[in-house]
Amino acid sequence: MNARLLAIYREVRHSPNRESDDAMILDRTAERLRAKGFETDMRRPEDVARGDFSGSAAPALVFMMCEREDILGLVASQARGGLRVINPPESVLNTYRFRTIPLLKQAKVPMPRTELFPVSRKTAPGFGKAWVKRGDVHNTQKGDVFLAKSKAEIDKAFKDYASRGIAHACLQEHVEGDLIKFYGVGTGWFKWFYHKDQELKKFRFSEPELKKIVQKAARVLGLEIYGGDAIVSAAGSIVLIDLNAWPSFALFRDEASQVIADHIASQTSRERSRPFPTTV
Repeated sequence: MNARLLAIYREVRHSPNRESDDAMILDRTAERLRAKGFETDMRRPEDVARGDFSGSAAPALVFMMCEREDILGLVASQARGGLRVINPPESVLNTYRFRTIPLLKQAKVPMPRTELFPVSRKTAPGFGKAWVKRGDVHNTQKGDVFLAKSKAEIDKAFKDYASRGIAHACLQEHVEGDLIKFYGVGTGWFKWFYHKDQELKKFRFSEPELKKIVQKAARVLGLEIYGGDAIVSAAGSIVLIDLNAWPSFALFRDEASQVIADHIASQTSRERSRPFPTTV
């Protein structure tokens, strides 16, 4: 029997309309790992929050989809003791928009005009039609992300966020073009496809350039398993509009679960082959 692994599901609230898909990619990855001989235990995020982390024996590696700050903090405390985690807790926190935006701007990753504002502001100057997004996690309910067509809609969203305890809002310029969704694992496996709910133009663009932009952004945030969205304009330019940790991989679940399982297995073997530290 190989090493024991621990998997943590995504919070149901963080999977609106994707609860089954998110659970299925984690379950399928676990099945692949068990087929390789790894003992793989599954935990709900609520169990981890209650302190049920490792069970009777410490895992050799954790792979997880959870996003809540308190749970990430608990996992991070184990990681500081040397436990390997995929995706690392810090990288998942980096997908919170108030972290993502400055990190990607500093790295000069191409994005539409994107700004963060405290929701305590009475107004957000310089934006008319724009995407309004909560400034932390990606989506938990209707109204977390929407296209505002007026300043009044933006101001209303700020008040709504504030009433829910959300400190920041992200405003992102609306860019006309084809909406592309993508998935990636490490620096190798990469897939993209057109979002289905759009008037598709199929503007020509460089697929290697898309992969280069996405993998640079993932590297900046520290993500190993990731997905997101980009826009291709009529001129063929590419801008990144979202990047998140461990998506559902719904259209590529069988293929992606094998690639992810292979990645986790290789990382587990690498951790186990490390020399035991000695004191001189």
